[in-house]
Amino acid sequence: MWAVIVFLSLLTALRLVRSLAVRWLSKFVSRTPLSLDDRLVDLLKRTRLFFILAVSIWGASLVLSLSPKVAVLIRGVMVVAVVAQVGIWLTSLVSLVVTHYVAKEIGEGSEAVSVSTALNFIGKLLLWTALLLWALDNLGWKVGPLLAGLGVGGIAVALAAQNLLGDLFASFSILFDKPFVIGDFINVGTESGTVERIGLKTTRLKSLSGEHLVISNADLLKSRIRNFKLMQERRVVFQISVVYQTPYHQVAAIPGMIRKIIEEQREVRFDRSHFARYSDSALTFETVYWVTNPDMTRYMDIQQSINLAIFKKFEEEGIKFAYPTQVVYVAQDQRVMSM
Repeated sequence: MWAVIVFLSLLTALRLVRSLAVRWLSKFVSRTPLSLDDRLVDLLKRTRLFFILAVSIWGASLVLSLSPKVAVLIRGVMVVAVVAQVGIWLTSLVSLVVTHYVAKEIGEGSEAVSVSTALNFIGKLLLWTALLLWALDNLGWKVGPLLAGLGVGGIAVALAAQNLLGDLFASFSILFDKPFVIGDFINVGTESGTVERIGLKTTRLKSLSGEHLVISNADLLKSRIRNFKLMQERRVVFQISVVYQTPYHQVAAIPGMIRKIIEEQREVRFDRSHFARYSDSALTFETVYWVTNPDMTRYMDIQQSINLAIFKKFEEEGIKFAYPTQVVYVAQDQRVMSM
């Protein structure tokens, strides 16, 4: 009779406490802007009836003198119920932490969904594995040999799937470290393209010619990546050559001519222009300037305008461009032969 009274009392009290706590906290959190207290209410709502029943049965059993088998059975039911309920609570907590972290570090989009799915799977797998081992240990199973077997099996699986795991961890590195994001134009080795998708195993690029390039994430991180989307300015270096027959006053004036032409362009910052060296068949001038607009088409328009202006200026000044030539001097040996 006392056991029944304790069971019914605990069952009623626990259900009442859960209901009142959820109701009171729901009213309280509705007046606060924080989302953490909303999650607390959600955790309380996830308290299952089987857990309350198990606690009530265990409490009622304390007032009884039970046989060892029945006591072990009740204890086993209690352990399973606690493991299941704690797993439900912690699973919700893992999802909350992962969602908050992904939203903060990555934002929204397909890559955020991929990372969230992978992290949730790994977190929940580790969580339930730990809870299962704890439950087996409390139920009297020998966990040591099982852990050893799992260790050997894990090593075998890791060796068999090392390429897949390498790509998986590489995808996490890409998504968290962000060497590039979807929409960036990157260069990887001899390949270039716009990033369209970052998956758990591969990354897909759309090349300038239109085809899709699928690159393994592990191979991608082993390569040198050039991200042109992050470029704010473009440094341009070009050279021109004139013939050796160019008079001195024209050679000295060429850097100034080029500087004036470049400074007349919009979205350009002049750096330098010098008579750089004596080449094999020409006098070489090197010029450096910056395009303040990273757009490739704009850079080509500016370079074309500069080239045309230099061509016109040299034509007006009578300066000739050099091209690879080789002059051969033949000395004729004139001998006077006496008869």
